[in-house]
Amino acid sequence: WLRPRPGVRSAPSAPRAGSRRGSSPTPAAAPGRRPPLRPTPPAPISSWFSRGSSMAEVPHVPPGVDPLFIAITRFNRRDYRAAAAVCTSLLEAQPYDQAAWFLKTRALTMDAWVDDVEVDEEGVADVLLDDNATASMPRPGTSLARPMTGAAAGAINAGVRPMSSSGRPTTGFARPGTGSARPGTNSGRGGTAANVAAAMAGARPGTSRPMTSFGRLVRLGTASLAAGGAGGGGGPFINADKLDLKKYAERPALARALFEYILYVDHNPKKALELAALATASASFGDWWWKERLGKCYFQLGLYRDAEKQLRSALKAQDTILAHLELARVYLRLDQPTAALDTYAKAAEAFPGDVAVIVGQARTCDALNDAAQAVSHYKRALALDATHVESLACLAAHHFYTDQPEMALRFYRRLLQLGVYNCEVWNNLALCCFYASQYDLCLTAFDRALALASDKEMGDVWFNIGEVAIGIGDLGLAYQAFKVAISVDANHVESYANLGVLELRKGNVDAARANFTTVQEMAPYMFEPFFNGALLAFKLGDFQESFDQATKALAAFPDHHDSHELIRQLKHQFSHI
Repeated sequence: WLRPRPGVRSAPSAPRAGSRRGSSPTPAAAPGRRPPLRPTPPAPISSWFSRGSSMAEVPHVPPGVDPLFIAITRFNRRDYRAAAAVCTSLLEAQPYDQAAWFLKTRALTMDAWVDDVEVDEEGVADVLLDDNATASMPRPGTSLARPMTGAAAGAINAGVRPMSSSGRPTTGFARPGTGSARPGTNSGRGGTAANVAAAMAGARPGTSRPMTSFGRLVRLGTASLAAGGAGGGGGPFINADKLDLKKYAERPALARALFEYILYVDHNPKKALELAALATASASFGDWWWKERLGKCYFQLGLYRDAEKQLRSALKAQDTILAHLELARVYLRLDQPTAALDTYAKAAEAFPGDVAVIVGQARTCDALNDAAQAVSHYKRALALDATHVESLACLAAHHFYTDQPEMALRFYRRLLQLGVYNCEVWNNLALCCFYASQYDLCLTAFDRALALASDKEMGDVWFNIGEVAIGIGDLGLAYQAFKVAISVDANHVESYANLGVLELRKGNVDAARANFTTVQEMAPYMFEPFFNGALLAFKLGDFQESFDQATKALAAFPDHHDSHELIRQLKHQFSHI
């Protein structure tokens, strides 16, 4: 039976589920915990709301010292709230003080600024209304909807490394967008084509609410304005709807500060686009900065072709890293990963020492299931920045899934040295220690993982404890661990799959079949429950049901040898009926 593979929280995954080949295929255990616990990046959203609901107190200004100097000093120290508070007091005394207005605008912008190149999330509307596909049946490796197969990419197949619902291997690092389940990218896996239910379900069944990207920006903008209003008394500091944008567009310094305030604090890309268009015309269409900002606004509004045009124009005027990254992001949203890789390659030639460009290449190769190229890029990124957490985590996952737990252990220890001290890292350390035969450290690492685990992560840790129990032959402990995982997370499909295999060992056929059916309904992209159900039906003499289930298993994992063998035997049986 196919036993689920252990999940590495940051990327390692359980050992390959071995299945003997022969006249009677062995059942397959459910896939090991999809590398459940993956180190998560620091929360990318910095807003007024997240830091409190009131402005900072006005710092003490010594006698004879210009308050504006104190505000500039605080701004340079990145104490943006204090700088804004000093500027507020100056504006209360002199509302037309342009220096104080400019500095407060910059302070509010920097405090609410988000690196939106990294935070690229797709909401429900983005997914369901996406009509940017260039081909309905693209060749594997030319579209994010059809990543390369394991054989074509020289990568680990689904029998060894857990796959996500989109048909791509789970990554070693949880970054924005890796958990989104785009309907349509899994049309070839178990027949789950694009549909509203898939988009509304989130990344994992029943555990996440669908995200609305524009709605998130609106909520952030509301929180920012409520807390960062003029003087902290509520209300917006700048009401963009009442401004004469033409007047500001003719003053480049003020226009740039106002643009970034509208985009990052007010979160109003439509008004920011209007200002950028006026400023571009005022600069005789020769300022690359405004063209790049126009591309950013068009991207946020979903006008990807217009964004591509502006970013290309900006690159002709001035070759910048940010414009390259934005253009690659546009191509990825247009489902043109090859064009995105070409853009990254040009950026890497122009800026050979930039880690963001190299990591962008690695992420795109990961999305295409091109593991060899992805690993090569992550190694280059580490050569330039030895503290790059994402590269360390992804390389650790790669080594774990290629039967090199000792190498993975070194990377995870490095993450601990860098201060990444969380449940995911300890869970992965425990799995690496177990498969590296360092049993004394394995249980200690699991203890720390359980101590640091939240309710969301507890089920994954207990699942991996169950995998270790199976490895040492303690099926009683494994059964209890999987039961605990399900009690913590009722949608933990891998635990259900493993429980089905254990129930079969006990002779509880009905309970096993119920568990397999549950997994098939909750995770149709997994091939193990379909194969296990097919094998069980075959042994019970229900050949038609067995054939249907084996066909679904092959739809999820076309290279599964035992499913092919089972179908061959079934066809032989049908020929004698």
